[in-house]
Amino acid sequence: MKKWINSFFALLFPRCCVVCDRPLSDGEESLCIMCNMNMPRTGYHLIPDNPTERLFWGRIPLERATSFFFYSKGSDFRHILYSLKYKGNKELGEVMGRFMARELLDSGFFEGMDVIIPVPLHPSKKAKRGYNQSEWIARGIASVTTLPIDIVSVVRKVNTDTQTRKSAFERWENVNGIFELQGANHFEGKHILIIDDVLTTGATTVACAASFNGIPAVRISVLTLAVAE
Repeated sequence: MKKWINSFFALLFPRCCVVCDRPLSDGEESLCIMCNMNMPRTGYHLIPDNPTERLFWGRIPLERATSFFFYSKGSDFRHILYSLKYKGNKELGEVMGRFMARELLDSGFFEGMDVIIPVPLHPSKKAKRGYNQSEWIARGIASVTTLPIDIVSVVRKVNTDTQTRKSAFERWENVNGIFELQGANHFEGKHILIIDDVLTTGATTVACAASFNGIPAVRISVLTLAVAE
């Protein structure tokens, strides 16, 4: 009976691929098999000194960094980020987090990490959106890696304007000093994984990492769902 009811609802309200909008088959989550296969993955986790890592050189005590797929405005895969951030599809973040973690796990990317820090939203922006997309990505990663998530220690104390239409310089100016760390002693000697949805100039991620400045022996790695081409 339950299977019949699920089939009936699937007929009325079919689950569709977030990229191509094709109805999903049993076993497919958010993305159809073809779109998953065709996703423009970076493969950066297999490349030492990759372009994502180079964005952070000299700016944070970086251990390693990678981004999962390439993002461009004309690509159908932009719908992943759009649905996650603006369509209320928070569960998509958890699904994509699991996809990423499973593919990165065997490479040793998560080895030695102690805690996941999703880049926080300002409370007013989180209240308006209803969730923090980076937290949901982190949930998916945590479910695969078993790493703990910390969503309370780093606080976004300034509600900045959107970064979308700003120049590179304006992006850096816009996020300078916007994060504050609470309980700094807890992170001494820790290896922190910062999670964000999309990487452009790296300004927001660096600002988040800067809240750990001055903590002895702290190490930071970065993982983003997408990186802008």
